[in-house]
Amino acid sequence: MPRLPKNMIKRGRSFYFRELVGGNDKRLSLGTDFEEACRRLRSLKCEGVPNASESIEDAARRWLSTYVSTARGARDQRLAAQRVRDYLVPHLGHLRLNRVTADHVRSYRLALEKQPLSVQSVRHVLSDLRCFLNWCEDCGLLGRSPFPRRVLPRIQERPPDRLTEEELTLVCGLPDPYGFIARLLAETGIRWGEAVRLLSEDLNAGALVIHQTKSGKVRRVPVPPPVLEEHRFRVGRILPLTSANGFAKQVRMRTCIVRFHAHQLRHSFACRWLEAGGSLAALQEILGHASIVTTQRYGRLGEAHVQAEARRIQGQLGTLHGTPTLRHSR
Repeated sequence: MPRLPKNMIKRGRSFYFRELVGGNDKRLSLGTDFEEACRRLRSLKCEGVPNASESIEDAARRWLSTYVSTARGARDQRLAAQRVRDYLVPHLGHLRLNRVTADHVRSYRLALEKQPLSVQSVRHVLSDLRCFLNWCEDCGLLGRSPFPRRVLPRIQERPPDRLTEEELTLVCGLPDPYGFIARLLAETGIRWGEAVRLLSEDLNAGALVIHQTKSGKVRRVPVPPPVLEEHRFRVGRILPLTSANGFAKQVRMRTCIVRFHAHQLRHSFACRWLEAGGSLAALQEILGHASIVTTQRYGRLGEAHVQAEARRIQGQLGTLHGTPTLRHSR
């Protein structure tokens, strides 16, 4: 490692600009790349250190207009702006960036938990604050993000929201167009938003080519022969309906499954795939998940399947009470 320039120090893998201001040791992050850190250091010396005394409200507006507008999709941009407007500004907006501490973040969490928000929503709002403070550090507005460890609330894992085999048979047996839509979603696992954009020409060589996905990546989803047969004479848009709520309302009314919603068909596909012996890695590709952890939350072996498998294995192993399971020849 070459000799560090004046005012630059290294802590761990990161480089910092260090300066004494009014007897206080002030540090600004320069990143982990040495060449980039040197460039940013020269810029700081020429242009001056960014003003870390601006308010959180002002800095958050810049975060929305620069980082969020380029790094997130339209829906996530609206959500971030709404979280800043409704939660961050009322609770922390008046604070100066250089005055924010870990206790302010903890107090923010406690204030959020008093709101009519789910644990998942509280976690999302706090994650946006963490992203904002990391952006401030990256821009040199903060020497180090004050976001503390273990402040995000833990979320209790829930079983997949699937339909039983009886419920699935009932839903898929509805007259068209409801039965057709249910069979398409239950046999492919695609999202409703992906299904409503599908055109007949997207069905190619026994697979659906999904162009507009949540991750932005094109993927191919295998289609079973019975579903392929139903698509043979369709032209234009594959789904005759566009409203997921309208579809779910009709299904609930016709089947009396009051808890039904369209996304249950995706969960049901994932669970049935694993119960049939399909691999988790292949399921991840079909569902289009960036992380296999998400796939594990979507699909899980049902209790009846686990009990049946346990009985099968126990039958092969035999019992340890009275009769030995293994006999050794001498």
